[in-house]
Amino acid sequence: MRILLLSDIHSNLEALDSCLAAAPAHDLVVNLGDTVGYGGNPNEVIARAQALGHVFVRGNHDKAVSGLMNLNEFNPVAGLATLWTRDQLTPKNLEWLRSLPQGPIHLDELPGIQFVHGSPLDEDEYMVSARDAIEPLITIPVPVTFFGHTHLQGGFVLTGEISEAYRPGYRTVGQPESSDLPLRKARRYLINPGSVGQPRDGDWRAAFAMFDSEAWIVTFYRVPYNLRVAQEKILAANLPQRLATRLATGR
Repeated sequence: MRILLLSDIHSNLEALDSCLAAAPAHDLVVNLGDTVGYGGNPNEVIARAQALGHVFVRGNHDKAVSGLMNLNEFNPVAGLATLWTRDQLTPKNLEWLRSLPQGPIHLDELPGIQFVHGSPLDEDEYMVSARDAIEPLITIPVPVTFFGHTHLQGGFVLTGEISEAYRPGYRTVGQPESSDLPLRKARRYLINPGSVGQPRDGDWRAAFAMFDSEAWIVTFYRVPYNLRVAQEKILAANLPQRLATRLATGR
């Protein structure tokens, strides 16, 4: 089975459409959370995400927008974007966000795989470093966990009792690229497909991944998208300018 992995779309319709146009043929789409927040097209992105499939994990922005999370945990820019998004969403879409399931999500057809937003130990916890990853890798006997939240494409692998970080290697800027990561059955992995709509690893291109459950290979992708239009929508909505400018730097 080939699984298209999307995470942290953050209402960026242009980035999502570019990812979908570039994605190879697949059997299933899994959304790892934070469908909304930051960007200018929350209703449109929800509609597109719903049309792709039914496997979702809730993210912290999904919770905050739908009133399930206190905004005191957000910085002022994220808080303002959350309030704006809440005002834009239809009642039906707000209820849909409110009903999204908490990870980990397990699928019968994919044994040994789980899907979360943050850490499998805490849905709101960030796993940025190998040190952050060591506890869930050691304590949870699941071979492969797909997660989002950090907006950092790559992940972590447990070798013995040592957690090592992995980042895909790319050579160009502004062009579509992909990078394969063959997995080994004897190891445990935490894999982040990267952020579709708000990358924070210094690469502005939209990120996603594909997992081939038979070949046991993860392929990471980076694709350019219409950055200018996405920025103009943020500015036209009178959202904080920082949300538009940081798209160009991937930070």
